[in-house]
Amino acid sequence: MLTATGQNQGINHGLQIGKDQDDSSQDADHRYQFNNIGFIDDISIFAETPEGMQTLLDVVQEFTTWCGMEINVKKTFLLVIDKDRKRRESTPAPDLRINGERLKTLDINDACRYLGYWGTGNGDMSATREVVREKARVARDLIKSHPLTPELSAELFAQKRIGTFRFLAALIEWSQSELEGLQKIWVQAYKNAWHVPWSSTNSLHTFPTAEGGHECPLPSRVLTQALLQHVDQCMRHEDVVKKIMPAQLARTLTEGTATHLLT
Repeated sequence: MLTATGQNQGINHGLQIGKDQDDSSQDADHRYQFNNIGFIDDISIFAETPEGMQTLLDVVQEFTTWCGMEINVKKTFLLVIDKDRKRRESTPAPDLRINGERLKTLDINDACRYLGYWGTGNGDMSATREVVREKARVARDLIKSHPLTPELSAELFAQKRIGTFRFLAALIEWSQSELEGLQKIWVQAYKNAWHVPWSSTNSLHTFPTAEGGHECPLPSRVLTQALLQHVDQCMRHEDVVKKIMPAQLARTLTEGTATHLLT
């Protein structure tokens, strides 16, 4: 997972790759010189056993030694994925090493970030939901004394903080109370944009613009749109995901019907 950035970054790494063929642009020792930086960003490796993980770590170490890169062990962590809490708590952390240094194993309650999501090894994604709420609260408070027009301020909030929720919505479970709490923060942000007190009516900000409102998006609607887009993407290609999706949809429909009958 190598990525090259332009020379304007001001960092020269000198990544050298051996070549067999002759070429006038090669150095005397038959190697090319690249005047840009090569870096490995957010690499993640998975294994079913500690022994398998150590094998993969050895491969990473061999590769980084070959290309002259270094692994920052202080920013490298081991996440044990196991939903059996008792087994996880009773099993000692594996002794896994890279460059001779032991990797820190995250505690069962520690959340780890991966591809924009925060979760623990036992599947608890509550940290992701809190990140969404906290970012919305910070943005809400920042626009309270903004110098922008109300329309532009509300648009920026919708793009940045509501966009964060949209990115995470489809793969994270949200309870009705959590959606209502998030909606409260969004509406408060829109009220800040128009410089009106939080005690003012919500309908002015949630109604569509055609009806005289400011059309603040609602979390439930954004969640519905994100789920539909997710399903559509999963059904586009003939692969194992497309085979799984119909069964998951049928299961959701069955569980939803049962819940409706019970209530």
